[in-house]
Amino acid sequence: MAYIIGSILVVIALIITGLILRKRIYDVVDRYEAWKMDIIGRNINAELSRIKILNLSGETQDKFEAWKERWEHIVTKELTDIEEYLFDAEEMADRYRFSKAKKTLAEVEKILQSVEVAIEEILKEVDELLESEEKSRKEIEHVEPTVKELRKKLSQTRYQYGKAESYFEKKLDELTKQIASYYELVDDGNYLAARELVEQIRVSLDTVEVRLNEFPHLFRMCKQELPSQLDDLLTGVKEMKNEGYRVEHLAFEKEIRNYQQKLLHMVEKMENGDMTNAEVIIEEIEGRMKEMYQLLEKEAIAKNYVDTKMPTYQQTLEEMTASFSNTKEEVEQLQKSYYFEDSDMEKYLTLEKSIAKLNSQMEAFVSEVEQKKVPHTKLRLEIEEGFVEIEKLKEKHEEFKKRIHNLRKDELEAKEKLTEMRNQLYYIQRKLKKSNVPGVPTFIWNLLETASEKNHRVVKALENQPLEMAEVQQALNDAKNAVSYCMEQTDLMLEQAYLTEQVIQYANRYRSQYPLLAEKLTEAERLFRNYEYELALETAAKAVEEVEPGALKRIEAYQEPIDN
Repeated sequence: MAYIIGSILVVIALIITGLILRKRIYDVVDRYEAWKMDIIGRNINAELSRIKILNLSGETQDKFEAWKERWEHIVTKELTDIEEYLFDAEEMADRYRFSKAKKTLAEVEKILQSVEVAIEEILKEVDELLESEEKSRKEIEHVEPTVKELRKKLSQTRYQYGKAESYFEKKLDELTKQIASYYELVDDGNYLAARELVEQIRVSLDTVEVRLNEFPHLFRMCKQELPSQLDDLLTGVKEMKNEGYRVEHLAFEKEIRNYQQKLLHMVEKMENGDMTNAEVIIEEIEGRMKEMYQLLEKEAIAKNYVDTKMPTYQQTLEEMTASFSNTKEEVEQLQKSYYFEDSDMEKYLTLEKSIAKLNSQMEAFVSEVEQKKVPHTKLRLEIEEGFVEIEKLKEKHEEFKKRIHNLRKDELEAKEKLTEMRNQLYYIQRKLKKSNVPGVPTFIWNLLETASEKNHRVVKALENQPLEMAEVQQALNDAKNAVSYCMEQTDLMLEQAYLTEQVIQYANRYRSQYPLLAEKLTEAERLFRNYEYELALETAAKAVEEVEPGALKRIEAYQEPIDN
């Protein structure tokens, strides 16, 4: 029983599945049928009839017939085949031959898509033809009056074009012929070819219009203005040469004539309609003429500078030479009494050579001016460099003069310092004699003797002929250090002696109470009488500090300073 029920259910499922699949096939058939009817319902003939406003001949006639034939083939053949395919698909679905029905419907879809593409191409080509005709017509409506306007302009201003008028007339005639050819193509229905021709006409017209508008200015510049400006420039160069300006080295005359020839050649080309490089040549010549005028102006300014500054330069150099001659005489005199350092003599000889070189350059400069061959710009540069060099030499000369003047000044200062140091030694000796100390240690006398010997060496150095200030300065420094050290040690010795006396006097109050302190004070007194003040002070200070810490500082605080 279960098998029977199962079998029944399977049969029912198969029937239901078959019905569903058949329904799907029917739905696709209905959709394709509607698609087909939509195509048939499109008014393609009306779209094709739009081109009847054009001349149905030649290329347009051929295209129209091809489009019409293609549409009729779609309607009569391809859409009819689709009807049969749909009928077959329904029959196959009724017989549950779903696979074949799907293949048939796939073929139907392929045909329908192909038909859509064909219709789209037909309509696109129709639109392109109509748009091409409209654009060509509008452009030709602009081109024709433009050609007439250019022809009128050429006629009214023919004097601005010279022989090139015939060239532009020829170009306008060619455009007119091309326009006539355009109308012939339109009359023959060849609208696409007419479109290509219009494009060519427009490009040619743009070129002719630009050249026609630019030509008068370029032609006038090459034929009249630039040649006139070059003539003026050439005349100016010749006048400057006659007036004494040195412009030969610039070689402008040859360059100007080359430009004149280049302009003549350019005019010939332009009269034949060739404007190539005209703007480039004009810009080149204008730029170069500007440079030439700047160079000529620079030469004129330089000549004025040379004429004005040359006397001043000569006078300045003469004054500098005369001043150095005085210095030279002074050096020769000083060399008899003073020794010059190598560095000083090197500066002196460098100055002498530099001034001699400037004078030699001045002679060459005067020769250049008289020969009238060297340009003033170069002469000006030489003068400017000469002024700079003279200023530098003046500074070096002043420094050298100060240096040699300092030789005498240094000698006087050295003598003054020597006198001062002698006075200091005398003061030290006087100070020692006035002091109440038992005696002066030997090392102080030795320091005094050394300082005196150092002073004597300064005297000897000052007596040398020629005087060598480096040796004097060295001896002076040695003497100064010796005197200073002697004064320092003398003051220190006297301070130690006075302080020792005060410490012993202060410590005497403890002498009876502290036998050990009394013994040390006795030793300190012995050292004091033997002029050993430093040891005496150390011994006495140590003794009193042991009894009364801090006593030495209090004694020092109350000690009276030594009279210097």
